[in-house]
Amino acid sequence: MKCVFVTVGTTSFDDLIACVSAHDTLQIIKSLGYDRVILQIGRGKVVPEPFRTESFALDIYRYKDSLREDLQKADLVISHAGAGSCLETLEKGKPLVVVINEKLMNNHQLELAKQLHKDGHLFYCTCSTLPGLLQSMDLSTLKCFPPGQPEKFSAFLDKVVGLQK
Repeated sequence: MKCVFVTVGTTSFDDLIACVSAHDTLQIIKSLGYDRVILQIGRGKVVPEPFRTESFALDIYRYKDSLREDLQKADLVISHAGAGSCLETLEKGKPLVVVINEKLMNNHQLELAKQLHKDGHLFYCTCSTLPGLLQSMDLSTLKCFPPGQPEKFSAFLDKVVGLQK
């Protein structure tokens, strides 16, 4: 089974959940060879109906103690741009698509996603551009994130959010 794991972390990102669970997006995901989508919806108000067919499954939950198992199973991760979710996914060596929440003010998440994209570690988009990105992206172009350097990531984050010059 090829699996896409979608996570919003501890927040809500209803636009992302609605976009990924839309019929057209699920068709694109299927056409790319994936046969399972797991949605971690956090405290969102959009709660798609889970379903199973012979060739495809959509599973949904709000929270788990750890996302480790779902990240491990995933062949592709689609995530909000929270630093924790990005770092955990990249450290597991999983291909990552970060979806920017355009409704957030002072969007440090966009700066983080742009830098990690520039460094070749992930793709990023908005909800409106996600279907097109899924169709055009080449996961083989992504570079592995260097493991075990939390202090570098921390310094990078400090710089992005303006705590360090």
